[in-house]
Amino acid sequence: MGIYGELPAELMTERLRLRRWVPSDAEDYRGLSLERDPRVPPARRIDAEGRPTVEDIRGWLLDNPLLAAPGLGLLPVELRATGEFIGYCGLTIGQGSFDEPEIAYELARRAHGRGYATEAARAVMEAAARTGRRRLWATVREWNAPSFRVLGKLGFHHSGRVTEDAEHGDTIWMTRVLDPD
Repeated sequence: MGIYGELPAELMTERLRLRRWVPSDAEDYRGLSLERDPRVPPARRIDAEGRPTVEDIRGWLLDNPLLAAPGLGLLPVELRATGEFIGYCGLTIGQGSFDEPEIAYELARRAHGRGYATEAARAVMEAAARTGRRRLWATVREWNAPSFRVLGKLGFHHSGRVTEDAEHGDTIWMTRVLDPD
């Protein structure tokens, strides 16, 4: 593993603030899980018993599992004008690696179609370049056209790699070489 700078604890864009998680984000994060497309694998959705609960998620946030390693992390996204939580965006190992992490984002449905995902992901991508990283990955289910549009606007391209999954849809591996500062 290389030596990389830290992902900032806060990123600001014209309309958005990306910041560290706090326990009070648990309910909003769970709300995102409830909105997920039914084609998303069950491990990423609320199960039939209602798990994870808000309390489960609050416990995770206290343990900071969404900040996997130095230079990585998923940050809540809120509207600067109101402080309203609308989703998250950041870097994770996911299906990538520490040296070439995966960019991940998810927004509440009420925030779709306004350019927020592109704006947040652009800020994270620029911060990733400042950590010293040179390449990012993104994995997207073949049916997720909105994510492909966001990644296209950010200069990601299909890497030629596909992970087949007949049950939930194939995963397309997108990649982007970062511009050094």
